[in-house]
Amino acid sequence: MEYKNIRNAEPTDAFRLAEIEVFNYRLNFYPIFKTDGYFFKELTTDVLAREYLDLPEKLQNSFVYDDGIVKGFIRVRDKHIEKLFVEPVFQREGIGEKLLLFAVSKLGANELLVLEKNEKAIRFYERHGFYLTDEKQRVDDTAEFLIMMRRRG
Repeated sequence: MEYKNIRNAEPTDAFRLAEIEVFNYRLNFYPIFKTDGYFFKELTTDVLAREYLDLPEKLQNSFVYDDGIVKGFIRVRDKHIEKLFVEPVFQREGIGEKLLLFAVSKLGANELLVLEKNEKAIRFYERHGFYLTDEKQRVDDTAEFLIMMRRRG
């Protein structure tokens, strides 16, 4: 597979990555956690963009899908997928799949944590060779869990 639209993230991408991340968190995780203070006061594009700029390893380990517009990104550290987000309006166009396959084939990514109630994400990763393990960890002080997924082979 060709990865012509995937490149390393750069400091100029920080605000766009933050924007994609905030929108996805609100769309996918707010309905589960329903913590207004966090999702609408603490989790802002300004705060996340500053984190990307202040913590260079976040950008160094991130790769964007950019076909003229940054439409999604993946962050991988030590073969562990930390984040995979696609701008909601561009979802279902194969961007997440391209980013995931890039991470698997080029970076050796083979594991990730997924929110137990995020069935859409679980099905996506299962279609791409990942399976649920018995390893779970609680999400901070909530009743929710993250489950480890690993890639076959």
